[in-house]
Amino acid sequence: MPTGVAIRDARRHLFEAAERVLLREGPLGLTSRAVTTEAGVAKGVLHRHFTDFDAFLIALVLDRIAGVESRSATLLAAAGTGTVTANLADAVDDVFGPVAVAIIGLISFRDDLRARLRELRPGGIPLLAEATDMVAGYLAAERSAGRLAPGADVSTMALMLVGGANLIFGGAPPGERPSLDEVRRMVASALR
Repeated sequence: MPTGVAIRDARRHLFEAAERVLLREGPLGLTSRAVTTEAGVAKGVLHRHFTDFDAFLIALVLDRIAGVESRSATLLAAAGTGTVTANLADAVDDVFGPVAVAIIGLISFRDDLRARLRELRPGGIPLLAEATDMVAGYLAAERSAGRLAPGADVSTMALMLVGGANLIFGGAPPGERPSLDEVRRMVASALR
């Protein structure tokens, strides 16, 4: 990209480039050079917006977490409508998209990134912890509405659902995703 050409929303442009690299090359291939090359910008563009590459990666993960928190509000609004299984399966399928699965791998792969994220968001593995909170909050609302047993342990159920989702989505062959029917079966089993 020529010098002096303005980039509309450079942060978003860099995040999207990083996501493409991560999906194509995995955590080992995600470097600042790979991101800026994919984005078609000079390396200085990344450093103009972020203090270092780890700060960029933290911002990328926090952006994805914000998406989970937004999805959480949508799921919570669905409490009392449809079926609990269908609502959760749709939310889990949405949250565990290919980019999220790749970012979970990135967080697991980079100890320094995980440590810095835990300073900002203690408790659990970033992104998975927020997905667990989303599911637990929804299940608590459904329990309050009488659609789950009064004594249902929503915290444990949420851990089971997110852990199961992480395994079936993360274990899918590259470029493939589990079917929504498979996700629904996993959700239904955890709810039983």
